Formats: sequence, structure tokens, C-alpha cells
Amino acid sequence: MNPFFTDWKTKYQAIPFDLIKLEHFMPAIEEYLKQAREKAKALKDSSETPNFENTILALEQVSEDLERPIQVYYNLLSTESDNEFKTLAEKIGPMLSKFSSEINMDDVIFAKVKSVYDNQDKEDLTSEQKMILDNKYSDFVRNGALLNDEKKKELEEIDKQLSVLSPQFSKNVLNATNAFSYHTTEKSEVDGIPENDLKAAEFRAKQKGHESGWLFNLQMPSMIPVLNFAKNRELRKKISMASGTRCTCGEFDTRDIIKKTINLRYQRARLLGYKNHSEYILEKRMAENPDTVTSFLERIFEVAMPVAKKELDEVKQFAKQIDGLNDIMPYDFSYYSEKLKKEKFGFEAEELKPYFKVENCVKGIFTVAEKLYGLRFVRNTEYPVYHKDVEVYEVYENQNDFVGLFYIDLFPRETKNGGAWMSDMKVQGLRNGKQERPHILIVGNFTPSTEDTPSLLTLMELETLYHEFGHALHGLLSNVTYTTLASPNVYWDFVELPSQIMENWVLEDETLALFAHHYQTGELIPKELVEKVKASQNFNKGYQNIRQLNFGFLDMSYYNQNPEKITDVIQFENEVLKKLRLLPALDGVCISTCFSHIFAGGYSSGYYSYKWAEVLDADAFEKFKEEGIFNRETAKSFRENILAKGGTMHPMELYKAFRGRKPDPDAMLRRDGLL
Repeated sequence: MNPFFTDWKTKYQAIPFDLIKLEHFMPAIEEYLKQAREKAKALKDSSETPNFENTILALEQVSEDLERPIQVYYNLLSTESDNEFKTLAEKIGPMLSKFSSEINMDDVIFAKVKSVYDNQDKEDLTSEQKMILDNKYSDFVRNGALLNDEKKKELEEIDKQLSVLSPQFSKNVLNATNAFSYHTTEKSEVDGIPENDLKAAEFRAKQKGHESGWLFNLQMPSMIPVLNFAKNRELRKKISMASGTRCTCGEFDTRDIIKKTINLRYQRARLLGYKNHSEYILEKRMAENPDTVTSFLERIFEVAMPVAKKELDEVKQFAKQIDGLNDIMPYDFSYYSEKLKKEKFGFEAEELKPYFKVENCVKGIFTVAEKLYGLRFVRNTEYPVYHKDVEVYEVYENQNDFVGLFYIDLFPRETKNGGAWMSDMKVQGLRNGKQERPHILIVGNFTPSTEDTPSLLTLMELETLYHEFGHALHGLLSNVTYTTLASPNVYWDFVELPSQIMENWVLEDETLALFAHHYQTGELIPKELVEKVKASQNFNKGYQNIRQLNFGFLDMSYYNQNPEKITDVIQFENEVLKKLRLLPALDGVCISTCFSHIFAGGYSSGYYSYKWAEVLDADAFEKFKEEGIFNRETAKSFRENILAKGGTMHPMELYKAFRGRKPDPDAMLRRDGLL
């Protein structure tokens, strides 16, 4: 029996991963697509006068049953999938794209939507219903409803092609990452790498069938310790170059995928009456247009670049002083930065890890959520999971009010995409006539345990855990009527506020007291060590800001123009990044070829959102600092005005309801010590 054709008997209708197999997806998707088309036809053929319920709400519900197999498939695609599983995306994507085009370009359905839109004053609609109606009308227009038949066919073909390119890009990046490993038995090669990281490398070597030695790959927990601590410059170079040249040639080359993607997105925007893809995307963002984004990035550039140059000079002088290096390369910067940081502030990042045992850190985020929002996280091992590393928690508030299910999947594996993210297993809102609570997943690729050492997180990994947990709280605490308005379905330059603000709690004394105990002795992290870390927080902040601007400017350069002249991806990237270049360019190294955010994720013309949200989170956290970081009234206001409201109002209105004013644009620069 195909589990997608049955009611799930699991508690809270959790996904029965133990019953779902690869062969179940296509029959379920085909059947539910057929049913969705029948519902769409019934809506289209109805002789009733169009109104919100029989048209807009009916459209919301057309593909409700289809969502189940689709949601499961795309979650597994990024977390637990082999090449056979991934190849299926190249079939599923075009099928969904075709169905979407059929709806969005249907003249009769659009006429009904337009009728409701034009006559909305005759109905007593709630503010949520008005927002749904506005979104629905806008979605039709932005997906070709006003085009003639010839242009509609052209748009449908473009969408079909794009639906294939995105999973191809992801597949190539993952395969290229997995294709590289470096094994050595030479102790001199690994000199300087911390003991715990060497144990992890030794463990990896054994897992791959080596009797001895150390194995390094391009997953972050393996790569970062090499770049930060390996004295052997050749090893740093080898790992850095392997990472930087992934997907630039050979079997997993993504350059043609990039060129096809940017040209198709440009053609699509032009068909719909926009100057380029950026204009199309930013119409539905807080920033509203490319000029605002460019000005925003340029402002940060003007402030950060002079600081970054001074920071680089200091690192260069330090490298010359201790090792006689006359100039440093990109694979040297992290190594000498770490050494300089230790000299200036009297600690190494490695000193923190014994206090950040992953189990304690997870309990810590739960306690923070309890203190802020009154939430309880209860582990339940009886839920089916897609991999043994996954843990499931039931989330409650008050006595036993169910908030949602929380899945957490923290460690790297070859069947899983790199990076960290949050996604929905089930979105909060109205489904099949009743309100349902969300099922939320966060994913990481953190330092795993070894045979004799538990998983100990770096400070960066801990901040990432808090970041993704912030996204999870956004999803869990959503409290709207309709799923399409549920958190985190908000403007993409607002969606990072709930995640980035959580990072601010990490190094607060009150937070550390909750979880930062030595994994062997139980001792609380020493106050003097914390003070050293805090003193170092703005170390190389200019450089870090410029690094982020590399991604932001590159993204806008691909999409805020006619891309037909972009014939050589590496050459184009080098031209764009010339003014941001602090270190020498390395032959063949390219950011773009693995830039999944903008070629396989939802961040095309949106990577600036991370810095944009930093402004919001720096400004918002100032309110928490003024009133107490665990002040229940402040947290209640943040929950009610930001987390719970989803996309029911314009983000600026939500922000002003919490803060009492618009955000201070210099808050982030001030926090980073750049002003």
C-alpha cells in the first residue's frame, strides 16, 4: 500500500518515513495532480458568482493533497537522497511547473479571481482574506495571466526548463563535494590541527577503509580546522583550491547551468514586462527595487572597506613577523587571523569547544525558548525518522497546548546537502477544513562525534544552531488562518530577522549559564574566557562584511542586467569582484559555480537579505538589551508582532508594531564597531 494514499496513523499525523519508499512518490504525485486538475476544472466550470470562498479559498485548496508527497520528497532531496532519488527531481519539477502554468495562465480562472479582486468591497473580508486576495491576484499577473497565448506558451516552456536546472545545480554541487577527499599518514602535514579535529579526521579515514592516517573532505567540519589551524601551507592550499574549484570543469561543471538559468530568468522577467529579473523579484521585497539594494550594499562597502584594508595589513604584518611571509594568499588568511586573534585577545577558538557539547547546546536553545516564550520541548523516540541522526520533539506551551513537532538533524553525511537550513514538514494553517499545527525541521552539518569524543561545536556552529532555531521558532509560533500566509512565508529580506536575532543570545552571560558546561568536568565556562571572546567579537568585522558583500554584489550583477554578454562565468565573477578584492585571485577559483543560494535556492536577487536583516536584528535586539534579554513582555511583543503574524501584513508594519518606529539603518554598522 502506498502510504501517500492512506491516512497517517502516527501521532499528530507525523510523516511515516519508515513506510515511504522511492517508488511511492511518482504514483502519488501523478494521482494528486490528476485530482488537483479536476478541482481546478470544477472551479472553472462553476456557474456561481465568484467570491472569496468559492474562488480564492478554492484555489488555496486545489493542491492540498498534492502537498504531502511534494513536501516529503523535497525535504528528503536535500537531507537523505542518492543519485537515483535526485534524478527524480528532473521529472517532478517539470510536472509541477506545468500544472502551475495551467492554473496561472487560465483565462477563465483569472477572470474569476479578477472579479473577486475588483469587487472585494462588496464582501466583508478580514485583513488576512484581503492579503490572500491581493497575493493571489498579484501571483496570477506575475505568472503570465495577462500575456497572450503565444507568450503564455513561451513562459510555460521557460518555467519548465528552470524547474530542471535548479535540482541539476544542487546535484552537481553535492556530487563534486563528495568526489574529493585527501588522505595522509604524514604527521607533519597535519601539524597544528587541534586534537579533536584530528580524531575526527582519523575516524573518517577508518570509515573509508584506511588502516591509519587522517582523511579530509570538503564538508565544513573537516575543511574549516585545516584552513584555520594547519601549519602546513600546502595542505591549506590543497583543501582551499579543491573547494574553490568545485564545479568549474569536468563531470560536475555548473557553468552552463548558470548561464542557462540567468538567461531564462531574464527572458521570463522581460516577458512579464520587467526590465530584468532583479526588478521582478524585488517588487515583492522590503527593498522594493534594485537601486535600493545597490545603495544599501554600497553604504556598507564605503564604511567597511577602509576598515577591512587596515585589518588585512595587520594580518599581513603579523604573517611576515612570525613566518617571514611577504604576502598572504586566500588560503593563508584564516590561519594567520586565528593566530593574531590569539595573540591580541589571549584565547583560541578551540578553547570554547569543550563547553559546547552538542546535547547541552540543544538543551540550551530549548531553555532559551522556554524563558522567552514559555515553550516545552519533549523528546519522543517513537516517531519515524528518515535517518538515525534525526531527533523529534513535541513542542507544548501552557499546560499541554500542542504547538508543533520539531525535527533536528545536525551532522554531515554524503547523502545530505552542505550548509544549514530550516524547512517545513507541514506548514501551520487551514488544511482540509481544519487548523493544523506545524512540523518544522532544522538541518546542520556540524562537527560529529568520534569513537572517544562527543560532538563539540565551534562558536560559529553554535551561532548557526541558534540561527536555524530562530527560523524554527518563526515556523512553530505562526498563528494565522491560511497556510500561504503562515510563517515563514514572508518577504525574503524579512525572513532572516527571526533567525539572526537569535544569534545575539549566544554569548550573553544569562544564556551561557544555561548550557555552557565543560563536557568532562561540568565546570561552567570561565567568565574571563567569555570576556575575551566578547572583546574579540568585532575582530576583522570589516573583512567579514566585505566577504558578505562579495556574495551580495555578485548576486545582483547576475540578475540586475541583460546577461547575454556573460559568456565566461569565472571571468565575469572576477570583473564584478575586482573592487572588493582584498587578496589575490587564484586561477580557476570561483564562488558562482557552487553558489546554491542564488542558482538552486530562493535567494536570486536576494542575497543582500542577510545584511538587510542584520540591520533589523541589531536594532531589534537593542530593545531586548534595554528591557532585559529574557523580558517576557518584550518577547511577547516580538512573538505577537513578528513571529506569529507571518505574511498577514507588510513587514515594515510588523516591525514598527514591535519596535515603535522604523529600524535604524546604522544599527548593524554600530554593533560591528564600524562606526
